[in-house]
Amino acid sequence: MSEQPTSTHMSGSAVPGSPLPAELSAALKRDGAGLVAAVVQQFDTNEVLMLGWMDDEALHRTLTTGRVTFYSRSRQEYWRKGDTSGHVQWVKSVALDCDGDALLVRVDQVGAACHTGTRTCFDGRELSATTGTRTGGTA
Repeated sequence: MSEQPTSTHMSGSAVPGSPLPAELSAALKRDGAGLVAAVVQQFDTNEVLMLGWMDDEALHRTLTTGRVTFYSRSRQEYWRKGDTSGHVQWVKSVALDCDGDALLVRVDQVGAACHTGTRTCFDGRELSATTGTRTGGTA
């Protein structure tokens, strides 16, 4: 299953051969490897679950199958969340950010989202940070 990404094209015009509608393909701002970051969020709690990467084909599969598909940068192949773990992500909605360089994929997550077995890829991984407080206006 070592399929290569369908595009290494950056942004500005539709990618020839893309399975996406031309307008959507042209709106995507891809990195040098042809990928766009996909933030995955639980649809009913707004919990941020993980970050994955998609090219045009992975996004097409996600938009048309009801299941989330990513492109693995390390394995250089497509993978559908839950096929081996059973921890399926059922698509509820997909949105493109204002710059076209990130996707928000809202899902119904079954089981752990992280490959380490935790609910999210951020569980137990908080960094020490100084927090700010808004002044003026209403809180």
